[in-house]
Amino acid sequence: MNKDNFDIKLKEHFKLYVLFKDKITFESELSKNDIRYYSDINEQPMIDSGIRYFLLDSDADKINKIVAENQIIANTESQLVFDYLDEKRRMKIYVSVAVVVIGILLLIMIIEKIIS
Repeated sequence: MNKDNFDIKLKEHFKLYVLFKDKITFESELSKNDIRYYSDINEQPMIDSGIRYFLLDSDADKINKIVAENQIIANTESQLVFDYLDEKRRMKIYVSVAVVVIGILLLIMIIEKIIS
């Protein structure tokens, strides 16, 4: 939270939503590049779609570069972007568990036929 920069909301700005997992990286890069921002999690009812940052329009090019170089998942209010890599990993785990369960069931059925 950067309460000192509340005036950004009164100037030409845009809102960018950054996933919680990228918060530290994003804020660190903003500080390194001397980019002013305003963010207040307390004003947001839910942070599922990301933490809302108010950024000056004049810094848009720098911010686009930061987001691209650090592979930060970010979106505007009109575009919802999700971390598909996390979804892909989660799906691999589900498939792996399903294959193991089916394998165990088949093994039990084979052993049962051999014993009977």
